[in-house]
Amino acid sequence: MAELHDLTALEQWQALQSGEISPGGLVDHYLARIAELDPGLGAFVTVTPDAARARAATVETSVPRTAPLWGLPFGDKDLTMRAGVPAGFGSRLFSGFVPESSDELVETLDAAGGVSLGQTNAPEFGLSSYTESLVAAPARNPWNPELGAGGSSGGAAVAVAAGMLPFAPGSDGGGSIRIPAAACGLVGLKPSRGRVPSGSGIDKLAGLVVPGPLARTVADAALLLDGMVLPHGAPAGHRFALRAPGGDGPFLASAVRGEGRYQLGVMTSSAWDDAYDIDLAPEALAALERAVGEFAGLGHGIEQTALEPDDSYAPAFRTVWQAGAASIPAEGGEQEDMLEPLTRWLMRRGRELSARALSEALATLAVFERSLIRQLSRFDAVLTPALALTPRPIGWYDAEDGERNFAQQVRYTPFTSMVNVSGLPAIVLPVDETEERLPMGVQLIGRPGGEAALLALGAQLERRLHWERRRPPVR
Repeated sequence: MAELHDLTALEQWQALQSGEISPGGLVDHYLARIAELDPGLGAFVTVTPDAARARAATVETSVPRTAPLWGLPFGDKDLTMRAGVPAGFGSRLFSGFVPESSDELVETLDAAGGVSLGQTNAPEFGLSSYTESLVAAPARNPWNPELGAGGSSGGAAVAVAAGMLPFAPGSDGGGSIRIPAAACGLVGLKPSRGRVPSGSGIDKLAGLVVPGPLARTVADAALLLDGMVLPHGAPAGHRFALRAPGGDGPFLASAVRGEGRYQLGVMTSSAWDDAYDIDLAPEALAALERAVGEFAGLGHGIEQTALEPDDSYAPAFRTVWQAGAASIPAEGGEQEDMLEPLTRWLMRRGRELSARALSEALATLAVFERSLIRQLSRFDAVLTPALALTPRPIGWYDAEDGERNFAQQVRYTPFTSMVNVSGLPAIVLPVDETEERLPMGVQLIGRPGGEAALLALGAQLERRLHWERRRPPVR
């Protein structure tokens, strides 16, 4: 008989609906998994067993079963605030901070019937594409604990891949859902800007950051996305003041049906090519080739494409990345000394920027957004490698030299940040494995508001490759 954590999130939800399992029983199962596995993997920075059990009891008695996530456990990324639970933002600067109120995304997931088990590991202020901070153990890849899990939603990815959660929300400002999903063999979806009402991205610098799901299957990712998007008693406020095109779900139907034939572009160029030497590992190209072959076998149109040269993107994105760190609330030498070297370098560089430099960078990225959408517009979706390299070892990134660190991040993951700048949706799919049994994925970039097509394509590929059957050694 399958263990509960071997079931998909959708299967667990169905078992909850039928009464085969209870919210409390499911929470106890996952809390036991966390106690057993997390000390060696670093998925969580805070686990809240008492609050989780109390919440499960409340869900069972007081939340309608029609709520889309009824009784399903998840973890809050440690960049979000839940009232009464320590929120460290991956930083010594916030050691001991306990918020009195919750972020709107937290309230939305609660209204959807979910049960939080704690805070998942994230790098300092989510600024890096790896999850190795000074306040917690590194997030270790369940496929090989000597390797990193990616970031900044690294803890969430570890928890899902290792069977400590059925799925988890993450946030993505330059690839922070898709990078750890690819590294840990998961499905990771970055929604369109404006898709998730409690995290539209419009209030973020350059509109980069949006929340989205990490899951083992396409249907599970769609299930969690529906919990983030569909109205079900969450705070109303601006819930429908801003929408991405293409409808507001439910998206689960698209993932379950997996229907349609599409015209796909295939691309190995990136927005960083004019600024850095981007070398694609053989494993990354093999994963892309496998996905292309499978999609062609399914009858989809396939056409090679490439981006137009553009040397304006790299300096503009660097400027915005640095500017985003300028508002970190560290004043004076003592507080600055509590920051990690990379964060301190970013913050100082960001504070040195002029208003003119930031304004020009934002204008440049707005032009790039329109250009990228135009270039990809003849395709229903565009296929790229998810990562340029295989998952990186723990300690691989330079912790002291900000310039070198930035270059390392670009060379590892050159295909993700341009999607955030353009506000487009994208999904990472775990199509392949290396000879060492490490996951290798591909990315599908959709049209504005094109989540349904991405989920349908992902479901079709999943039915051929059955990545839901793969298990890392720790499971």
